[in-house]
Amino acid sequence: MPGSGVIANVVTVILGCAIGLAFGRFITERFRKIAFYALGLSTFSIGATMVIGGLMKADAVGSRFAVLVLVVSLVAGGLLGEAIGVEAGLERFGHWLRGVVMRIPVFRASGEGEHQMVEGFVVASLLFCVGSMTILGSLQDGMGSPNLLYLKALLDGVASMALASALGIGVGFSVIPIIIVQGGIALGAHALQPFLTPDVIREMSTVGGTLILAIGIDLLDIKRLPVGNFMPAIFIAGILGAFFR
Repeated sequence: MPGSGVIANVVTVILGCAIGLAFGRFITERFRKIAFYALGLSTFSIGATMVIGGLMKADAVGSRFAVLVLVVSLVAGGLLGEAIGVEAGLERFGHWLRGVVMRIPVFRASGEGEHQMVEGFVVASLLFCVGSMTILGSLQDGMGSPNLLYLKALLDGVASMALASALGIGVGFSVIPIIIVQGGIALGAHALQPFLTPDVIREMSTVGGTLILAIGIDLLDIKRLPVGNFMPAIFIAGILGAFFR
């Protein structure tokens, strides 16, 4: 059934988050800090792998514009995101989200701050919604073949356990962009397929990997970057990837 892969992905993330929250409350602060750094290293490695892999693929197919697309997308996307206030919008969402969640008695004692909730949401959303597996899996799911998204659902479920144990309930709300992004691609699979070429997917994944790498830098306490403001860069990369090959 078209869309079953998206549903499976949402369910596994929710279940994984619930398990992570249940066990996370038993982790002491010093072990939580180690878990944070482990997540930071893992996130940094995933992002670096996506960037290097994307550039290597571009070199393999003879693309001369991969680095140019990466730079222009990040600069233009960052300026656009700053202008429309994506990061500020995420902070407002975190404030609203925290207000809603903290009304639930079971979460009230957690004492999660807005930054932690937004960080959990953004980290999980990027990890689960950026990459070739997301785009290709959603396209196949929309055309009646959900196997790739089933695999992704399993991987995301395991990842959400680790993320939720360290970053909290915000991870669970990543199902919202999963539904929007993966569900949107699956619903429009037949219409989007001609536009989501390998070049477009590659450029979007490379820029997305750069943002994931930036989140890893944040989790490692190296530098706090306004990653939210760079999110438009992913879409700009997709547009440029369609013209510069």
